[in-house]
Parts: sequence; C-alpha cells; structure tokens
Amino acid sequence: MSFLFASILLSVGLLLNFRLFPRFGVNTFQAIVFNYPICFLTGYALLPAGQSFTIDFGQTWTWLALGLGVGFILTFLLSGASTQRMGITATSLANNLSLVIPVCFSLFVFGLNGRPFDVLNYAGIALAVVAVGLSAYKEKEEPAEAIPGEAAKKTHRLGSAALLPLAVFLCYGATNTMINFMNLRYIPTTDKTLQVTLTMVLGAIGAGLLMLAVRLVQGKETFQPKSLVGAVTLGIPNFLSFYTLLLALSAFGGNGAFVYPLYNIGVILVAAALAALFFREHLSTANKIGLVVAIVAIGLISWQELAGALSL
Repeated sequence: MSFLFASILLSVGLLLNFRLFPRFGVNTFQAIVFNYPICFLTGYALLPAGQSFTIDFGQTWTWLALGLGVGFILTFLLSGASTQRMGITATSLANNLSLVIPVCFSLFVFGLNGRPFDVLNYAGIALAVVAVGLSAYKEKEEPAEAIPGEAAKKTHRLGSAALLPLAVFLCYGATNTMINFMNLRYIPTTDKTLQVTLTMVLGAIGAGLLMLAVRLVQGKETFQPKSLVGAVTLGIPNFLSFYTLLLALSAFGGNGAFVYPLYNIGVILVAAALAALFFREHLSTANKIGLVVAIVAIGLISWQELAGALSL
C-alpha cells in the first residue's frame, strides 16, 4: 500500500509543479523538454545490478515505444497548459478518467474481458465522460461596465481553454491504450519493463529537443536556466510515479483492476484537496458535481474487481 500511496503523491506532485512554474518564472515548455533526460537518468540508475540498457531497432516494439515517447511529451505539454489555465482539479479529473478509453478498447477491440460487463460498468463509462465535461466549466466574471446598471456577475461557460482537459483526456487515453496493445502483442513478460520505459523516454527526449531547436531557430524561444531546475523537480517524480505504480501492481499480485481505480480516485481527491488548500482554486457547482461523478464513475467501472479483491 505504501508504493500506491507514494505513486499518488508523486503524480499529484507533477501537477503542483505545473501550477508553481509561472509563480517562479520557470518556462514550462523548456522544463518539460529537459525533464525527460532527467527521467532517463533516474530510470537508468534504477536498473538492476548487472543489467544494462540496450536498444534494438530491429524490434517492432522499439519503434512503437519511440513513437509513444513522442505522444508522452505532447500529452505532458497539454497537461501543463491545462493545469495552468483550467486548474489542478480539472486536469487530474481528465487525466484519471481517461482510463475509460483503454477499458473500452480492451472490451470491444482487444477482446479482453475477465468479467462480463454489466449495466453498472457501462453506466460508469458514460458518467466518466459527463464528469470530464462538468470539470471543464469555468466561472468567468463579466465586468460591470459591460452590463450598464448591473454589478459584475459570474457566468458558467465553456471557453476555448475548456478544450484542454478534453485534449488531456483523449491523449492520455490514447497513449495508455497503445501501452496495453504493446504489452499484449509484443511484450509478454514483465522483465523488459524498464527497458521499454527507457526506450519511450528516449522518444520523448528526441521529440522534445527537436521542438526546442526549431523554436530557438525561429526566435520563439530563448534558453532560460531556471528551466533546468524545473526539469529536475519535474523529471524525478515523473519517472518515480510510474515506477512506484509498477511496484504497487507487483505488491497486489498484478491486479490492475484493483490498483488503478484506487490510484485514480486517490489522485483526484488529493489533487482537489491540495488545489483548494494551497492555491485557493475555486470550484463551481458544476465542477463539484463533476468531482463526485468522477469518483462514482471509477467505482462503477471497477466495482466487480474491487468487490472480488476485498472479499479475498
């Protein structure tokens, strides 16, 4: 349970980094780009004694992993933008509710279904989509001068920034689905976990440095030393959050159906609590309803596995 708790805190720590970067003048884009070399060094240091990292370009999974790395950095950039513009709570909801996408692919495309899905499971999937929409509502204050004779008032609306949580939802869902596909098709054993993860990180490093180089040449970016500090505070928890989640899965006998719901609910609740406590993030009524609906959705999606695990 300690690994699961550590993974939850480390995952929330990523969102806190994004929230704090503007306050300390850290360039978010550069911090994300440089965080992946830090991720690689962290993962390399965790390789078991006597095991070295090699990359085999003759393997199909190698190219898939490199491509996934590109997806990772794009998703991470979206997550950073969403956290800064829509808040920690909305982004964590979108991130963790994205589990419905790999679940649907497992059911309807990959043909994996350990337990028959019932009406409650399907209701959970539908509620997850509703929760993402509710979390995207943001209060916007209309200035008094825009409405003569009336005080400023707040309205709930879906602005263009509300598309960011939706993009995070879709991108995280797509990358996690691809990871599931790779595990099923190309990686039948778990002894390659770190090798595959480091290969993914290499893909993210290559894509990130290329994007940064283009922006530097175009004059849209200038190197900021503070971004290196941000890369360290982002990169270490970034890799460790994933690694401790793998350790949590091993501790629970690989029961992902039990671990992932607890992880997702934990991240949502801890992120919401810290956002309210330290950043005074205001949640509208729709946002609060979305938070509750998200927890209910995850519970409904996984109620059979949770009930089975708890009965053991």
